[in-house]
Amino acid sequence: MILGEQVYSYFMPTVNLMGVGAHKEIPAQVRALGGSHILLVTDTFLGRPGGMADDIKAMLVAEGIKVTTYPGAEPNPTDKNVHDGLKVYEDCGADLLLSLGGGSSHDCAKGIGLVASNGGNIRDFEGLNKSTKPMVPLIAVNTTAGTGAEMTRFAVITNTSNHVKMAIGDWRVTPNIAVNDPLLMVGMPPALTAATGMDALTHAVEAYVSIIATPVTDSAALMAIKLIANNLRSAVANGQNLEARDKMAYAEFLAGMAFNNAALGYVHAMAHQLGGLYNLPHGVCNAILLPHVEEFNLIACPQRFVDIAVAMGEKVEGLSIREAANKAILAIKILSADVGIPSGLSELNVKEEDFKVMAQNAMKDICSLTNPRIATLDDVISIYKSAM
Repeated sequence: MILGEQVYSYFMPTVNLMGVGAHKEIPAQVRALGGSHILLVTDTFLGRPGGMADDIKAMLVAEGIKVTTYPGAEPNPTDKNVHDGLKVYEDCGADLLLSLGGGSSHDCAKGIGLVASNGGNIRDFEGLNKSTKPMVPLIAVNTTAGTGAEMTRFAVITNTSNHVKMAIGDWRVTPNIAVNDPLLMVGMPPALTAATGMDALTHAVEAYVSIIATPVTDSAALMAIKLIANNLRSAVANGQNLEARDKMAYAEFLAGMAFNNAALGYVHAMAHQLGGLYNLPHGVCNAILLPHVEEFNLIACPQRFVDIAVAMGEKVEGLSIREAANKAILAIKILSADVGIPSGLSELNVKEEDFKVMAQNAMKDICSLTNPRIATLDDVISIYKSAM
């Protein structure tokens, strides 16, 4: 870890509602923010007739709040999704955003809110803290236990001109209110539960080994890792297990707290390229890459990997630091296999001929800046190859 003249920041939504039934507080929070007309940003599944978006809309309308639904958030939201949603927002005269879903819906809503208040094109905001005005008020209602997007200052939007994911890090895109209700998560199918859960684990692990980790982020990351190791298998095996769902909701939120402030590393920098070029599921890409990137990182902070192994329930007594650290990598691989994550990128039809371009773009991704081990282009290419 780096010490010296370093100022650390801590970012969180103003209000965070958690637990069974938390979503019933949404109308009161809309009134607290002074909203009268909501643009509800969601995906096509949740936004289908009779879907969850209609249920949330009915609850709000019953409280005298006008709602317009935009179900245009794609699994890897694009700049087009953002600007199409912006037009709906402006045309309907909404004054508040509500995102419903996982990271895609939340990121799309963040993009809409950012451009609505700052003007320009969403592409103008790639990088760190490019906005100059507060984002439109946003209530983020989570339905998955993985991305942490409902409470972070990050958004990832695909640039349709070059198929590269643009990472936006800006404290002004932090939602005002985050809602995590396990009742809204019980319908997640096993594969999505697994992918989002492994995404949360990736957030926690990368935050824990980040060069800007602090005792505050460490505490959140380690508890997230412990909760995921103890509950993800149960949530995948039985989606109606409300206790497992609740624990996973806390886990993904804690992981979000950790990486929202300690940032990430090369797992995300590399996964972003797979998502942008191939339109692959973000959580699955993270899960496949995680053990391979961390094997590369291990020599930079071996004791941190010992801590991760312990948090995942591994016995390390009597082992050397290196032997105990290796247990963390093995535990990640076993959990990933147990919940049905594909064994390698080849199963996703990724082509080695694209590795060089993806590696070059990964090295430019803002997530690479806090990776604990400095990587060369050949290193990144090698990691992609090892993950095949």
